Amino acid sequence: MSADDDHNRPRLLAMDTGGTMTDTFVVDDEANYTVGKAQTTPDDESVCTTNSFADAVDNWGLDPTDGAGELEGIVYSGTAMLNRLLEREGSGNIGVITNGGMEDQLRFGRGIQSWADRSYAGRLHAREHEHPEPLVPRENIRGVRGRMNMTGLPTLPLYEDEAYDAIHDLLDRGVRVICVCLVYSYLNDNHEQKIKEIAEEVMEKRGESVPIWLSSEQKPIRGELPRLNTLVIEAYAAEPSREQLRQVDDGFTELGSESPVRVLTSSGGTVAPEHDWLVDTMLSGPIGGIFGGEFLAEELDIDNLVCSDVGGTSFDVGLITEGHYPTRWDQSLAQFMVNIPMTAMDTIGSGTGSYVRVDRTSERIEVGPDSAGYKVGYSNMDSDVDTVTVTDCTLALGYLNPDSFLGGDIPMDREVAIDAIDDQIASPLDEDPIETARGVLDIVERDMSNELRGLILGLGYSPENYTLMSYGGGGPLHAAGYSRGLEFEDILIPQWAAAFSAFGCACADSAYRYDQSVDEILQPDFSNASSVAYSINDTLETLRKRAETAFDRDGVDPETVEFQPSLRIQYLGMLDDLEVDIGEVWDDEEGIDSEGVEDVIDRYEAKFDQVFQRAAKSPENGYQITMAIGVGVGPSAKPTIPHEELRGETPPEDAHKGTRDIYWDDAWHAADLWQMRDIQPGNRIEGPSVIEAPATTILVPPGYEAPLDENRIYHLQEQ
Repeated sequence: MSADDDHNRPRLLAMDTGGTMTDTFVVDDEANYTVGKAQTTPDDESVCTTNSFADAVDNWGLDPTDGAGELEGIVYSGTAMLNRLLEREGSGNIGVITNGGMEDQLRFGRGIQSWADRSYAGRLHAREHEHPEPLVPRENIRGVRGRMNMTGLPTLPLYEDEAYDAIHDLLDRGVRVICVCLVYSYLNDNHEQKIKEIAEEVMEKRGESVPIWLSSEQKPIRGELPRLNTLVIEAYAAEPSREQLRQVDDGFTELGSESPVRVLTSSGGTVAPEHDWLVDTMLSGPIGGIFGGEFLAEELDIDNLVCSDVGGTSFDVGLITEGHYPTRWDQSLAQFMVNIPMTAMDTIGSGTGSYVRVDRTSERIEVGPDSAGYKVGYSNMDSDVDTVTVTDCTLALGYLNPDSFLGGDIPMDREVAIDAIDDQIASPLDEDPIETARGVLDIVERDMSNELRGLILGLGYSPENYTLMSYGGGGPLHAAGYSRGLEFEDILIPQWAAAFSAFGCACADSAYRYDQSVDEILQPDFSNASSVAYSINDTLETLRKRAETAFDRDGVDPETVEFQPSLRIQYLGMLDDLEVDIGEVWDDEEGIDSEGVEDVIDRYEAKFDQVFQRAAKSPENGYQITMAIGVGVGPSAKPTIPHEELRGETPPEDAHKGTRDIYWDDAWHAADLWQMRDIQPGNRIEGPSVIEAPATTILVPPGYEAPLDENRIYHLQEQ
């Protein structure tokens, strides 16, 4: 069968490979979409990605070999790299060269690393205060004397004899890569480059060859420890994933695709698997939904949006305020502070696959943070899970259909779930298993609700100022629970919620981002604006050439690439800088002049008003430009959201699939069952109801309703 004029022609494919499920979002040449889902195969993701794609195009009656040949763009996101770091299953035997006297900086770390990524309760009660185990053992770290000062000038020459000894020692230890990170090398990389020259000389004489990676080439950003952590994580978790990405690319090539796979970065663009540094893609999976939320917010004219993603292993949330989502530089990966630009997002270990146990000491229920992942739960008869999960609890309460989980591909047994809940949780607490299952969900959804409340209130806003977007495989199932009492302006559940992170990947630009610390001081009276402009222009031009080179490697004409410059700016003496887009005052030929610098500061002042209180302004001290950012954006296909004619409020009869008892607010209720694909725009689903699709389930509890709008987005609201 071929995709002729009577069939859909897939144009854009986006994938989100999670710890449990792999979602795909496919758009055709007429802006129709379909979603697919498959169990993640962590050992070879080419299997789960092609299976999920096949599941998606099967909805259009297409064979995957026909559909793949039509694709113009393929975007991948996933958690494989992050999971490799979290589970400490990366590739070791890494060598490090740093300044003499700083050999223990990885072990010392920073104080914040002992708290980073810990649970709220753990931080609040100081019960989990410990430093992460370094990824590089102390015996694989060598110090070489030599020092640059804070202005980039050498104050101590490089002791080259020590560099020779360090290289020989590390090669003798059989390291597979040598990471070099020296103080202030982001301002002057001469010492790092000299060590690289020495290493190449030594390896040539020894007849050996291992990569020599320099922090000044990867991330020339202020902060020695984050710069070194990032370089080590590249070697430990990111680079070993490159082969996995090539396997995914090969899998679609075998299906007949001629479109190369691109990978989503944590800052929002997509890059080729051959990109020099893959560490930028470490958080590609969870962040995709933020970009999808930004796309929808712009399309639907929503100023303030909360993006909430319930997956198998975690609950991920991010805020879009006045159309802006912040980029952070102070985030951590698996407790390691890094200097990777990341879209701001918070994560807690509460997912649908989270394990549920009773703490024998406190006799209290504890949920997570570990998870069954792709094995789903105890009631999944094909798995070897021996501990109850959150999914088992939702199944026991009647929210899930055991015969159609993932379209019936994963067999579930409700009675097995109830028996396991009784045996492992309820009986030890002398409680009823059904009430215990509901209590587990109350704990999980309360944690989610607290995370949302804290994130919004922490910025000085209130949930009433925001619309909540719920997605992920478990988001629609738990949205009513974790939004209770928060009084959001609206609660949106896209019909493609299960693949919304994949949809967000499809919304991302083909882009390469490069960053460089500059540390320019601008006087309050702008008296040195000309010299600041010269420095900015010089740095941004270098970044533009790097972006053009990257696209040229991908076979993209640099003439088709749009350059988007930004600066990070703060009041002199402040601790927090803000990223300011200067594209409107930047000239591709001339850069900016002194007047342009003043325009840039006006833009910074406006951004400051959005994020902080005006009373915190201090322009009398002058300004500090901390970083230059250059993003090259190439041509890429984009999805569109559906816009259909509204029908009546009453759903068609064939959408109704009977009833099933569900447990809500301490009572059983007969809930109507609805087939999601048969519900029409304009239809209003009244609770108690359960809306079922192969990839997700929407719970509409008693006292709620969920009308479907013209964009095929449900609005969950109390009646």
